[in-house]
Amino acid sequence: MDYHSLQEKISRLDGVEAARVVAADGHIDEIHVLARRTKAAKQLVRDVQSLAQALYSISIDRRIVSVVQLADADLDAGNRPALVDVSEALEGSRAEVTVTLRWQDSLLIGKAAGAAAAVNRARLVAEATLGAVRQAINTDAAMAITSMDVPSLGSRRVAIAQVVLVNEGAERMLIGSAYCDDDETRSVVRAVLDALNRVLPDLKEA
Repeated sequence: MDYHSLQEKISRLDGVEAARVVAADGHIDEIHVLARRTKAAKQLVRDVQSLAQALYSISIDRRIVSVVQLADADLDAGNRPALVDVSEALEGSRAEVTVTLRWQDSLLIGKAAGAAAAVNRARLVAEATLGAVRQAINTDAAMAITSMDVPSLGSRRVAIAQVVLVNEGAERMLIGSAYCDDDETRSVVRAVLDALNRVLPDLKEA
């Protein structure tokens, strides 16, 4: 089964901006769809199921299809990664964070797992964000989170990310920040992207 072909066909459905098929061992585990608000999410899921059945004779369980719908203004952002979604799954004492970004026509999904401790949450979100970005940059570039903190600045909290970038033998320290409003985890993602946004266009894989 050509999962890349299925992913490409899904991305061409009416209203769909980008799609990502996650498969392993010959089995589809997840399908992520980013779409405009021109159709109901349930209809988009049915479209994915119908397409898979008609073209590939594959029966898709609706529960593995996740749809994120954004306003046109959000989808028409510039040539930099945009935050789509952040989710967290808990299993006993461990947590797994998933960050989904959109960069041009691609959905980038990064995951990070670790101790389910409040003090570790921002770090996991930051690591998952880097994991997503790494999928779209050239393999010669390496990045790591050196510091991730959410201190108070006056009367507001602010997410501050420090990232080290190693590329072509040179090491650079980058820093980014974002005010924490309603959702601290999304602010952590934005802080990491703020640190990287100035260099990412030059690192994007051709």
